[in-house]
Amino acid sequence: MKDAAAGADKVLAYLVQQNRPYSAGDIFSNLHKEVGKTAVVKALEDLSEQGKVREKVYGKQKTYMICQSDAAELNDEEMAKMDAEIAETQAELSKLESECRSKDSALAGLTSALTTEEAEKQLALVSKEVGEMEERLAQIKGGTNHIAPDEKEKICKDHELMKKTYRKRKRMAMEVVDSILEGYPKSKKQLLEEIGVETDENSGFAPPTDR
Repeated sequence: MKDAAAGADKVLAYLVQQNRPYSAGDIFSNLHKEVGKTAVVKALEDLSEQGKVREKVYGKQKTYMICQSDAAELNDEEMAKMDAEIAETQAELSKLESECRSKDSALAGLTSALTTEEAEKQLALVSKEVGEMEERLAQIKGGTNHIAPDEKEKICKDHELMKKTYRKRKRMAMEVVDSILEGYPKSKKQLLEEIGVETDENSGFAPPTDR
């Protein structure tokens, strides 16, 4: 009880000294955590009930300020400045909430997609298979090997399927990389080097083309 009273005294003294509205979180931080956050909230509630501080609610945010009977009367200029600060804080809060929703949405999309490592492995596998198909197809079209027409048709169909699969998986891998880049402070090249992704150009692989 003694500690709670001491904490309430510190909170009240701080509000009297500053003579401007603060949230419980702001007071907790500005007191350099001398009073626990739960204790700050409890102190503000008790002080509000005692009529020593005034509570105002702006959306989901609560602010507290010293009752003017216990503090110097504010003039019109000070009140206007205080209202402007409150409006600015509210606008910043709305902006941060919007950014959080956007990040949450992006994160949900990433967690439902392939991881970078999975996309890299699949891309490497498909690249290898496409390369093998390209080689076989070149031999067939060059007439160096004779195969039955139905087998040739099957190989051509398989080749087209592998090309589509390669392009799809490469696109998925790059989408994951682009999503990571939104919050990555360096260049795309540096990101690819850091996570160990080797591009077609770096590996010397020639992507499949339509013939």
